[in-house]
Amino acid sequence: MFLYNTLTRKKEEFIPIDKEEIKIYVCGPTVYDYIHIGNARPLCVFDVLRNYLEYMGYNVKFVQNFTDIDDKIINRAKEENTDYLTVSERFIKEFKKDSKGLNIRVANINPRATENIETMIAIIKELIKKEHAYILDGDVYFRVKTFKNYGKLSGQKTEELEFGIKTENQSKEDLLDFALWKASKENEPSWSSPWGKGRPGWHIECSAMVLKFLGKTIDLHCGGRDLIFPHHENEIAQSECYNRTKFCNYWLHNGHVNIDNMKMSKSLGNFLTVRKISEKYGYEVIRYLMISSHYRSPINFSTENIKSCLNSLKKLYNFKENLIFARKNRSSENGKSISEEVENYKILFLDAMNDDLNTPEALAVIFKIVKKINIFLSEEDATFSMESVDNVLNMFNELVGILGIMYKDQKIKLDEKKVNSLLKEREIARKNKNWEKADEIRNVLKENNITIEDTAQGVNVKMFEN
Repeated sequence: MFLYNTLTRKKEEFIPIDKEEIKIYVCGPTVYDYIHIGNARPLCVFDVLRNYLEYMGYNVKFVQNFTDIDDKIINRAKEENTDYLTVSERFIKEFKKDSKGLNIRVANINPRATENIETMIAIIKELIKKEHAYILDGDVYFRVKTFKNYGKLSGQKTEELEFGIKTENQSKEDLLDFALWKASKENEPSWSSPWGKGRPGWHIECSAMVLKFLGKTIDLHCGGRDLIFPHHENEIAQSECYNRTKFCNYWLHNGHVNIDNMKMSKSLGNFLTVRKISEKYGYEVIRYLMISSHYRSPINFSTENIKSCLNSLKKLYNFKENLIFARKNRSSENGKSISEEVENYKILFLDAMNDDLNTPEALAVIFKIVKKINIFLSEEDATFSMESVDNVLNMFNELVGILGIMYKDQKIKLDEKKVNSLLKEREIARKNKNWEKADEIRNVLKENNITIEDTAQGVNVKMFEN
């Protein structure tokens, strides 16, 4: 498997540190609001990465944190006249609800920043001792220029990075120096430290949680490309100065999500949450959209694109329903074998996934399977070997399972007894050539997300959740 490493700016063969366990850290949300559509992309993409690595036989230790103390959380608490803990607990619950909807597997460990402050303080103390950090009026700053490789992830020199940087404290030794610890302000949450009451900076939180739960050097560190600088650059600096060894072997970053070809921004009024979109279109189509383009490329969210993804999903569900129907109604011991027709496609799927997690190409392979088998299923009088239909169905389920799509329950508004009753009523109407009544029942079923297809072998019933 080859992955594009942001650190080296090229595709590299993925070689784990320990074949017994791959260590992955993904930067999680700052829990002050519902997750937005941009947050959904790393969730979906790196969930697929985890699925695929496990499919390849690796044991994966997957850690994703919650930043549960931050300026945004504090400000939200003030707006709602409550405390930071109430805000963070609320939006952790909402995050879990959206993650479940997107079919994101729960991380092995979901550490919270506030539960790991002791580790952060221990690291900061050592950095001060080694003169990589200094105390200034109760704050603690990292001395960037003591780390000679600063800028290696973003590929920029320190003088380039300084341009446009804003700072709250003009007394810092250097413009690039970043906060490891922030002195407490009035009416804000704080923790005791050797430098007085305060709270940790954002960057030290992830370094501490990586060290505590995964160790000094990890295989993969993942997140959105907006985190390359300063967050991930700062993580490398403080971690490698503390641990005296390489922090991470492979850095993976996903591209931005634009809204109607524009950058998403609250000021532009195009800030879209996963919850809001799911209420209109469902969760599964969001996941499909997130993997329909290569993870490193920007992706555009638009009504047109979301409808195209819905149509693609519908084709996949139709195909699966057709296979199930063929197995039940068109299979025989001497029937035509169809599985060998698509055996090579699995190899193409794996080739795509091994090429820097090329999910759009993997999806294209799945649709080639659909097209190929649909040609056989369209033969009116043909029967098929049950074993071969099972083989195709199992392969199909295996491949879409790696991508994490086609997972939703087929929810309908009518119970099974009522559906069967309507189908029998329609059958009688058709026998009596009461086409108006038959069409009326078809429309009732369609309104309840049930479509029916009349075939020579009987009625094929398909159920979808719009």
